[in-house]
Amino acid sequence: MTAAAARPARQVARYEEVSRALLRKHGVRRREGRGFGSGALDVNGRIFALLSSRGEFVVKLPRDRVDVLVASQAGTPFNAGRGRVMREWLALGVGSRQDWTALAEEAREFVRAAVATGRT
Repeated sequence: MTAAAARPARQVARYEEVSRALLRKHGVRRREGRGFGSGALDVNGRIFALLSSRGEFVVKLPRDRVDVLVASQAGTPFNAGRGRVMREWLALGVGSRQDWTALAEEAREFVRAAVATGRT
């Protein structure tokens, strides 16, 4: 089974909805290719949102914001499968009731600002 086939259809549809909304924003594009980051949304060449091979919606946010969302049980720190938690990345599972589009917009702004100031 391919990674794309392992993603729940509901998650894929939800991610596509977010993608359509964010691709209208200046500087946002979808990454092509295979492997990690394929299909991810990026701004100015930096990924800010993606759908993992496990069907998790993943966004890049400031570490303290991720900590707050994790503490409220809105999501979990993202682990790309290499045994290392990525502290500025939040993963939302299949049952997430969070507003994905709002979180993706927040992530886009965070990454856009970081790129503009040279912090990435």
